[in-house]
Parts: sequence; C-alpha cells; structure tokens
Amino acid sequence: MTRSRGLAVRASLLAMAALGFAVPAGAASAGQQYVVSIANMAYGAMPAGVKAGDSIVFVNKDSVPHTVTARDHSFDLRIGPGQRGRLNLTKAGTYQIYCIFHAPMRATLAVGG
Repeated sequence: MTRSRGLAVRASLLAMAALGFAVPAGAASAGQQYVVSIANMAYGAMPAGVKAGDSIVFVNKDSVPHTVTARDHSFDLRIGPGQRGRLNLTKAGTYQIYCIFHAPMRATLAVGG
C-alpha cells in the first residue's frame, strides 16, 4: 500500500470513529482499551470508568455471530464466532445495547466525557 493510500485509509477510519461508527479491530484508538467477552449468549460486564476516546474490544467466544448494537442507532458492531471487534467510543452518554440476533442479550454502557 502506498503511503498516500495508507493515510487515506487511516483518515477514513478516524472519520468513521468521529461519527460514532464501529471501526475494524486493527484500527488505531487514542484512549484506554478495555476487553469485554461475549460468552454463553451474554455480554460480559461492561467496564466502569469508560470515557469518550476509549475503545472496547468485544471478543465473541460463542459459536454463533453476535452484534453490539446501540438502541439509538449510534453504532452496530457485528462479530462472527470466535472473532473480535473494536468499538471506538467518541461520544459521552449512556447506551442501551443489544444483539440483533438474540433479543435477551442486553447491557448498558456508560461513557463519561
């Protein structure tokens, strides 16, 4: 990949993150990184003290796909079985999240400013 194309890709990922979109797990993040496991059809505990600029890597330990979807439609991270995905948090707020494939999977994520 050429340097200019690499910079363009990075700029696109940063723009997506600034708009609150989930970006691929390999993308850069500026703040603290947390890890949340998804196992036995449930999200693990959401981390405390998360702030805008931090990221959460969700690790799907189940044999089926899951999502980390915000009820307010601000993000929708899709994670295949045995995969991981990074959610870069750009905006403070309290997010009600759920899995679009498994209605009982729900959690609350609080993001400070």
